[in-house]
Amino acid sequence: LLCIFGGSLAIEMTFTLQEHEVQCFHEVIPKDKKISLEYQVISGGHFDIDCHMMSPNSKTLYKENRKQYDTFHHKTIEAGEYTFCFSNEMSTFAHKTVYFDLDLDDESLDAPGQDGEGAHATALTQLESSAYAIHESLRLVVDYQNHHRLKERIGREVAEYLCERVQNWSIGQTVLIVVVAFGQVFMLRKLFDKPPLVEVKVGI
Repeated sequence: LLCIFGGSLAIEMTFTLQEHEVQCFHEVIPKDKKISLEYQVISGGHFDIDCHMMSPNSKTLYKENRKQYDTFHHKTIEAGEYTFCFSNEMSTFAHKTVYFDLDLDDESLDAPGQDGEGAHATALTQLESSAYAIHESLRLVVDYQNHHRLKERIGREVAEYLCERVQNWSIGQTVLIVVVAFGQVFMLRKLFDKPPLVEVKVGI
């Protein structure tokens, strides 16, 4: 999902990362951009993942291991192709569902009417101020909605996992009770069974 408004770019994606797999994403970012990378593991395993981000000259800007979620902020000092990778190499059988959000903001285009390179200052009318305030409020609402959706999905995944565990445990307990009951009945019958009488004939 790409959203461009007022010099800002937002990239959101949800993808599945298989066991022993690494997925990398590339984005060409100009100089003097404020970037924000936020990611979160929605489901799978212990809800942990490795993440690292590199600059165009392969310099490590961010690296964290076994994180469930995190946010990284950075201001670019050079233009070029930035790379951020997610790794699930530590998992032997569990695949992960990962969500990430990459925001790019241009400081020179924060609000209409502000000074910027090649732009002249203009006085904001009340309508322009209200429109910009509404736009920023809507962006904040969208961010809150995304976070609440992620929390709801994580909670549902945990609840379904616990439900499955409880169901399997209940089935195991039921089978064990039935086996023990039949075993006790069999042992009691064996204890109270009378041995067959053997007739001995004595010849005269």
